[in-house]
Amino acid sequence: MKPNNSAILLFEDGREFHGSSLGYIGETTGEICFNTGMSGYQEILTDPSYCKQIVTMTSPHIG
Repeated sequence: MKPNNSAILLFEDGREFHGSSLGYIGETTGEICFNTGMSGYQEILTDPSYCKQIVTMTSPHIG
């Protein structure tokens, strides 16, 4: 992982959120969904039902 993979989350209403990206480098679009689980993140991130969605993990400790 590169230390400074800056990212921008841009909503269709024009709001911007700046942060860091893990994983894919490039531009993408998709529906944002949230997962509040504290375990099972491997299954969540490989679950085909999340296809074309941007998964946001809400638990502060993953792994």
